[in-house]
Amino acid sequence: MTTSHFIQIISQSSIRFREYYMSLSESKLLQAYRKMRQIRVFEDRVHDEFATGEIPGFVHLYAGEEASAVGFCMHLNDEDRIASTHRGHGHCIAKGVEINGMMSEIYGRRNGTCAGKGGSMHIADLGKGMMGANGIVGAGPPLICGAGLAAKFRKNGGVAIAFVGDGGSNQGTTLESLNLATVWNLPCIFVAENNGYAESTGSKWSVSCENIADRAAAFGMPGVVVDGHDFFAVYEVAGEAIKRAREGGGPTLIECKLNRYYGHFEGDAQTYRGVDEVKKVKESKDCLMLFTKRVTEQGLLTQVQLDAIDKEVDAEIEASVVHAKSSAKPTATDLMTDVYVSYP
Repeated sequence: MTTSHFIQIISQSSIRFREYYMSLSESKLLQAYRKMRQIRVFEDRVHDEFATGEIPGFVHLYAGEEASAVGFCMHLNDEDRIASTHRGHGHCIAKGVEINGMMSEIYGRRNGTCAGKGGSMHIADLGKGMMGANGIVGAGPPLICGAGLAAKFRKNGGVAIAFVGDGGSNQGTTLESLNLATVWNLPCIFVAENNGYAESTGSKWSVSCENIADRAAAFGMPGVVVDGHDFFAVYEVAGEAIKRAREGGGPTLIECKLNRYYGHFEGDAQTYRGVDEVKKVKESKDCLMLFTKRVTEQGLLTQVQLDAIDKEVDAEIEASVVHAKSSAKPTATDLMTDVYVSYP
């Protein structure tokens, strides 16, 4: 598929959404809702638990942005790679990282996905293709260039996706990676999750153009803006870009415009946001609300089905907290493990 053809498809996609989401199977729709609900409940619970003082370090929550992570990761398999940001819990869950292991990691327990050594900001699971959350803004794009090059070399059809924020989109690492991915024609997707704020600085003060995706033209790749509150919009745009990458069409820059519900970090009072800003977003643009409205009005799923998932997810997250709190912490003898890679 050519770049111009890809852009044409995306420009027409708003007309096609009605037909497109109705073509998704019931099992796929249920999967999408479950993943988004898992992320929301997980993040809400971590917010509550962090306030108790039992969770070490910092946490940066993804609530409100669920449609982006799920819309992309539903197209991926365990061999595909993603690299995240400091706000990485949602990407982990969307990529299939086990929730008990995640919660234990956030609590710093020995049975966490990184043996309690990474915590929230460095959570990872290479077995699921999740290369890690990262405390360094813009650190993910170079990693996925490496993963994309490996997939191209192996000819296994794999793709690699980097999620960055609007602040991360300004980093030299990101811009260099966009250039390199085009020069080497890598199967990479760069996803700018623009929630309007780089920490506490509004993107209108820090991003040089209205749309981050407009920068793609300078690097010879398609640039697409999508409503990050709309799972179906994200899912279609992601599917087109990933298909193009798998077929050797090269990289794409996609900007998801969305909102986060919590502060940059837990403890952030968000005094830089407008009065009732988050409340208004929740009432009009919440991705779970929009998904529910669409699938129930079209008769694709019933409210009974969705309520059952809500109940199951609530129990799953509760069990993960109980599991984490009852798990052992790393000991002094664990300090020198996992320092070096052992090659066979």
